[in-house]
Amino acid sequence: MTSSIRTCLWFRDGRGREAAEFYCALIPGSRIEGTYEIGGEGGASWLIDFTLGGVPYQILDAGPMFTLSEAASISVETDDQAETDRLWAALSTNGGEESHCGWLKDRYGVSWQVFPRRLTELTLRAEKNVAAKAIAAMMKQKKIDIAEIEAAVRA
Repeated sequence: MTSSIRTCLWFRDGRGREAAEFYCALIPGSRIEGTYEIGGEGGASWLIDFTLGGVPYQILDAGPMFTLSEAASISVETDDQAETDRLWAALSTNGGEESHCGWLKDRYGVSWQVFPRRLTELTLRAEKNVAAKAIAAMMKQKKIDIAEIEAAVRA
């Protein structure tokens, strides 16, 4: 473990290693740092340490006691619409669920926010009318379409 602080995701279905490998393949600068069997008699659990884009995470694959929820999500600010589209497609297929305003749940039940950096620039503008228009347009979308949001801001 290279960092003493990590976000830990509780998995309940024995697919933690699979999920970590999937996430690391999606996000540049990501890697699995270690996989550790913990416990023993009565059933082993697995701890997977990994980084996504340099940010430390951990999966504890330990059974059905807890479930993932939207109360915690992985937020990814992308460089452009193409990267948003790529991540959205990969995360929302094979059992994933699209939600609203750039949120989705992947096939493992982990919640994500995927949005272009330009959305942040528009919604945090000092000109409140620009920010309000951007937010209003975003609220109508599932996957963020920044061209539509920019058109709404210009209208």
